[in-house]
Amino acid sequence: MILPGRGIYVITDGPREDLLDAVSASIAGGARVVQYRDKTGDTQRRLAESRGLATLCMSAGIPLIINDDVDLAAHSGASGVHLGKNDCDIRDARERLGNDAIIGVSCYGSIDRARRLAFEGADYLAFGAFHASPTKPDAPRATLDVLRQARALELPLVAIGGITADNARPLIEAGADFVAVISAVFAEEDIESATRRITALFS
Repeated sequence: MILPGRGIYVITDGPREDLLDAVSASIAGGARVVQYRDKTGDTQRRLAESRGLATLCMSAGIPLIINDDVDLAAHSGASGVHLGKNDCDIRDARERLGNDAIIGVSCYGSIDRARRLAFEGADYLAFGAFHASPTKPDAPRATLDVLRQARALELPLVAIGGITADNARPLIEAGADFVAVISAVFAEEDIESATRRITALFS
């Protein structure tokens, strides 16, 4: 599966009893990519949830990406994995998941890192944080200029970090193909409507 054009990239917010319903609502609101992010050590629950999400996303025709965990991506039937600076390298992930897997990488605010990881075979490049984020309050900030420079790498670009319907437009105009959100969708009472508000910015 490949990344589907442009739009909102939703990231789950850890353990929640209504996970599948919440993600279903975000898909109904226009989510184009789903990332499963759960930092707990509950292996059985994480596998069951990721498999459920893989089935849900497959039926919707959108990719499920697993945060950080190549083995979980392999066992769950997910479309790929997202790697940070402390995770395995792209080559190892590709060998484990196959040539068709989507492998995304965090580039933070570094165009040099983005160039290197693009050369190593990344399928998309994520930059951020662009705004204060409740998920990672101490994350270093990225600038709009890094998105503009990264356009030359000709890979899909993902912006992340404190993004809402009110501040996403400049990121899209600077070159973000996707805006990744957690709280702006999953902390809202009406998840579908919250997703639609950001989806509309890509129209």
